[in-house]
Amino acid sequence: MKHLSSDYKMLQGLCFRLLPIQVLLAMVGSINGIVSSLFASNFVGIDAMSAIGLYAPLGSFFGAVNTMLMGGSQIICGKYMGKNEISSMQNTFSVNMLVSLCLSAVSSLVFLAAGFLDLTGMFTSDAAVRGYFNQYLIGMAVGMVPQIIGQQLSGFLSLENKNKLTTVAGIAYIVTNLVLDYLFVAVLHMEAFGLALATSLGLWVFAGVQFVYYLRGKSVLHLHFDKIRWKESMEIVKIGAPGAFSYGYQALRGLIVNALTLSFVGSVGISAFAAANSFLGLFWAIPGGMLAVSRMLISVSVGEEDRESLQNVMRIMFFRYLPLMSAIALALIAAAVPMTRLYYQDINDPVFMMTVWGFRILPLSMPLSIICMHFVCYAQVSDKKLMMHVLPLVDGVLGSAIPTALLIPFMGMNSVYWANVINGIATTVIVVGYAWICNRRLPKNMMELMVIPQTFGVRKEDRLDITVRNMDEVVRVSRQVQSFCREKGVDDRRTYFASLMVEEMAGNIVLHGFRKDQKQHSADLRIAYKNGDLILRIKDDCIPFDPAERRKIVDPDDITKNIGIRMVYSLAKDIQYQNILGMNALTILL
Repeated sequence: MKHLSSDYKMLQGLCFRLLPIQVLLAMVGSINGIVSSLFASNFVGIDAMSAIGLYAPLGSFFGAVNTMLMGGSQIICGKYMGKNEISSMQNTFSVNMLVSLCLSAVSSLVFLAAGFLDLTGMFTSDAAVRGYFNQYLIGMAVGMVPQIIGQQLSGFLSLENKNKLTTVAGIAYIVTNLVLDYLFVAVLHMEAFGLALATSLGLWVFAGVQFVYYLRGKSVLHLHFDKIRWKESMEIVKIGAPGAFSYGYQALRGLIVNALTLSFVGSVGISAFAAANSFLGLFWAIPGGMLAVSRMLISVSVGEEDRESLQNVMRIMFFRYLPLMSAIALALIAAAVPMTRLYYQDINDPVFMMTVWGFRILPLSMPLSIICMHFVCYAQVSDKKLMMHVLPLVDGVLGSAIPTALLIPFMGMNSVYWANVINGIATTVIVVGYAWICNRRLPKNMMELMVIPQTFGVRKEDRLDITVRNMDEVVRVSRQVQSFCREKGVDDRRTYFASLMVEEMAGNIVLHGFRKDQKQHSADLRIAYKNGDLILRIKDDCIPFDPAERRKIVDPDDITKNIGIRMVYSLAKDIQYQNILGMNALTILL
């Protein structure tokens, strides 16, 4: 339990360090939606607001494309990171960039054709709204390439722990979009086309700032087209598709719900939902950011076959993310009326109270969505085919569209909002029900809830987990390792070297890594006995430190300098070092 607490705390610290950046990245599109909707409602009119609402299903579709490519690539790269296969990561990066470029270029052409040729009759029969919608599509066509490419780059930069650059890119996008919205809409009166064009130009800035890093040649990942393995594109799609299905299904659900709303409520309902949904999109970025962090950690844990870290990621979701999101949801509900006044001021207009109820009901679905998103991601990474197909289908379409269709004749617009809450309850029941069926009983712990196979990773009795916080604990490590090795029947030679190596490397971390800053640190050590091999793994949250670089340094005036590290490298069968998401990970095979 002591180790579990340490591993949990280390992962928790890592999660909350990465979370602000991932939330900001997820907010990029949401902030655009808020800015566009505010300018539309205040400077253009309700018809333009309806046009933005009609674009929402298309936005969900391209969100699905981004999620499929980025999610699949991150999961594959995370597994390669866990196995330290850098060349395979390079190939995944190159394939992702080429596929993203092709898809975004085709999307731009489709948008231009639909807008200029007025091919949007399937979305609305209202001529005025369709005119604005056509303008919006033409403007958005300009930004399809940087929208898709930029989102992919942000995912890869997170893997390289270059979160500051993505922060700069996100801020640059927000500022550019806001300034251009004011110029194009409020000053030049370019209406819906101006709204979309401002977004598109902001996206070019967002992608450009990130791409500069790769042009400088300092990145771990590089574009390699000479020996590219195209078959991996299908693997990216295969792995990323289930997570993307939720967005694809949301696009379908949006079309269904928009049709039902127009039939039973009218275009005023579309405007109300667009206002509430676009503003809440800013806060939906928080579950999206939480998932982005967890996706990377889950992928690496599966690649390393680390069942404890895998469970701890889910524990952080339940015990940290859920309470945080619940508190945010309650605050949003309390602020329903002030948020509505950002869009509509006339309390006697039907759209006003429809929007208020949207702000009061929709936030209730946010905490529940976190559970569904995390289990869909886990199903993707661990190849649980049933779960990774059923959950997105229920979450995307069935859980919302069916309740809306059943309730809208009686509840009107509120049925659309309550359907989202019903959907969250349904997906949570499916998660528990799946574990119940697989275990043949209600899950009693996290391992049973996640249905982790017994064959996954190293059995608890075949590993030793130790947490080191100071030099006194380092001294005791040697004896603990020796006792473990003797219990497993390891020969005396490897037993001695294993204890010596762990003591040497852990001591280096405490003496040098812990003292580089004023933060509290710990080193997480694992000694595993598997298939006759001893595997020593050391993780810490200190500054990046590659022992392979240090062993090359020889001081003529002090031949003993770094002798401990050189000794470890001379005795081990294999040593692999990585800095994973800002965390040092050293694996020694003996």
